[in-house]
Amino acid sequence: MKKKTVRDANVTGKRVLLRVDFNVPFVPKTTTIADDTRILAVMPTIRYLKKHGAKLVVCSHLGRPNGKVVKDMRLAPVAYRFEALLGEPIIYVRDCVGPMVRQAANELEPGQVLLLENLRFYAEEEKNDASFAKELASLADIYVNDAFGASHRAHASINAVTNFLPAYAGLQMEKELKMLGTALENPAKPLGAIMGGAKISDKIAVLRNLVQRVDRLIIGGGMAATFFKAQGLQVGASLVEEESIGVAQDILKKAHGNGVQLFLPTDVVVADSFSADASHKVVGIKNIPATSRIMDIGPETVQQFSRAMRECRTLVWNGPMGVFEWEAFSHGTRAIAETLAGMDNAITVVGGGSTAEAVEELGLSTAMNHVSMGGGASLEFLEGRDLPGIATLPDKDPS
Repeated sequence: MKKKTVRDANVTGKRVLLRVDFNVPFVPKTTTIADDTRILAVMPTIRYLKKHGAKLVVCSHLGRPNGKVVKDMRLAPVAYRFEALLGEPIIYVRDCVGPMVRQAANELEPGQVLLLENLRFYAEEEKNDASFAKELASLADIYVNDAFGASHRAHASINAVTNFLPAYAGLQMEKELKMLGTALENPAKPLGAIMGGAKISDKIAVLRNLVQRVDRLIIGGGMAATFFKAQGLQVGASLVEEESIGVAQDILKKAHGNGVQLFLPTDVVVADSFSADASHKVVGIKNIPATSRIMDIGPETVQQFSRAMRECRTLVWNGPMGVFEWEAFSHGTRAIAETLAGMDNAITVVGGGSTAEAVEELGLSTAMNHVSMGGGASLEFLEGRDLPGIATLPDKDPS
């Protein structure tokens, strides 16, 4: 997992093609960035390259324009925020390949930053097209990937481009690989995993990988209903993935066979409809009404999960404990986050996507050792899969 990083490259006076993940969320129907965490995350790499006299050519995707120019998906708002955070002017061009872009790249001075237009305005990007990758590579002398959140995609700016330039990992990428890799391969023990989210089908490969590695497996969220069903319990109107019941039974069996302590909720918050203001109550898992659905873990479960967590020395969390977007059903997710935040004697790693969003909303991200920038990427990493954007980066010399 030890990849060559920008520290291993001589970047002075060189043009560096820096792939970042500026796929930031916006306030609906506006050009106002709602969360600039992904921009902030690459600032250490930006500053390192500037300090060492590199000429930066920064590229990213935004949204899903499907290979067409979409006005609302231009990177102009990102350029403004990027410039403000950097505290100095940048150059922004409204294309990512072609003569205008080549000229802008050629005219860069050491320390200057050029931001290219949305890569996905070209269909060739998502097709991992070699010619498109070669044209991007022609803008620089060195390639640096600091876009962990996009590195599970075999796209031209992530994968094919490394065939044409010396490639290195950025500092944020290095941190992601170190924290997630250590949690899986060389964790302080006991190692615990907290898995949530709505569907077990989204996490099958992760669960199958983790049940062979962890000492404690804690399962909450909507997926718990499928585990209950696998144990013969009635779950009312809760979402159950019938096709995944066998998977849940297999996970339960493997946990027992591997000596893994597996924790499921003992009480849950149920509601009579799937809405923010639905009538709700706490019930034991054997007393779920036929017309109700599980919306959160209950207070008894919070205590049980927290006790199990506090005895771990490494914890990986991916997936909320309930419908945390709605206040009435956010208490379980908040409690888990607060428990993790208070564990000063443990390494705490939070997966990306909705889990990172929840931790950020609660203002607890800085209390964790690591909050991943990758949703799908962190999931695939936890599955034990090779990510196209990481596998293609050269390893450090073992010596």
